[in-house]
Amino acid sequence: MPLGWFRAEQFRCLAEVELTLDSAANLFVGPNASGKTSLLEAAFFLGRGRSFRSRRRDALIRHGQDEFLLAGRTTADPAPMPLGVRASRTSTEWRVGGAVASGIAELAEQFPAQVIDPEVHKLLEEGPGRRRRFLDWGVFHVEPSFLANWRRYHQALRQRNAALKLERGDEDLAAWEIELAASGESLARQREAYLARIAGPLGTIGMALLDRPITLVHSAGWDADRPLLEILEAGRPRDRRYRATQAGPHRGDVSVQVGGRAAKDQVSRGQQKLVAAALMLAQLEIQEQERPGRSALLLDDPAAELDRENLARLMAIVQKLPAQLWVTSLRADIPGLPARGRMFHVEQGTVRAV
Repeated sequence: MPLGWFRAEQFRCLAEVELTLDSAANLFVGPNASGKTSLLEAAFFLGRGRSFRSRRRDALIRHGQDEFLLAGRTTADPAPMPLGVRASRTSTEWRVGGAVASGIAELAEQFPAQVIDPEVHKLLEEGPGRRRRFLDWGVFHVEPSFLANWRRYHQALRQRNAALKLERGDEDLAAWEIELAASGESLARQREAYLARIAGPLGTIGMALLDRPITLVHSAGWDADRPLLEILEAGRPRDRRYRATQAGPHRGDVSVQVGGRAAKDQVSRGQQKLVAAALMLAQLEIQEQERPGRSALLLDDPAAELDRENLARLMAIVQKLPAQLWVTSLRADIPGLPARGRMFHVEQGTVRAV
């Protein structure tokens, strides 16, 4: 659900920020290095349990402090749902509805946040891990059994890899291969089903942004014409050499194509941003079809690396989404931003409503 209220303490340059938010659109305006992106990062962490900028936890804690605190309250009907995160350098506590949560999945159910930032092109440029996270985030929100299946697969994978590192015999590997293969093939089917579902919205958005369709081609992580169990059994000698399992969904990838060709080989940096943004927007559209009114889109400096025409194309799609918008900008005049909403001024880590 959209957040009606948000608070951040000791997060990067934000000593203490408290906001009353609009359910439709919120614009944060201020100079560079004022704290705008940190604000979106804090909101993203509340919904996703990680930063979109850094893997280092100590980089998120304000200098001289031991921990940060994030809190939000959704606009859920009939009663708002309080959410919270308290994180130090070594531990994290999640809270949903005033009770300690078992993990970030419970917060993600309540506040599914997606971000489009100036680095979004890395979805195309970097390795398959980033694209797998994108894909699995989408499946998580439309397939109720996905999370349990994902956990079964990765538990079996950890156990088989541990057996490989300890140079255990084939019988020890076989003990985990049946579960690994069953959950792995199920995981691949869920990913394939999601890609089939997102294909329509992605193609439409691609035409609107680039005048060419965007398509996704899935690689399962093994020769999908053969059973995964057979691949695992035959691959034991190779896996022993690498001391790790070399086949399965954890090795999967998604090829992003524009007009039938690999996107990263034919489009400019600005167009890469549009292609990656299209993936995020199509994913949001599917989430909203599944659970209307739940999602938030965090749009960090949308004008970066886009000319005015392409920015207008992007914002024309953004404004049609029913998701709550959090938008940062150096200037207040962003074409296509919904007229309804709230504006905030950000400077030196301080945020005030305008």
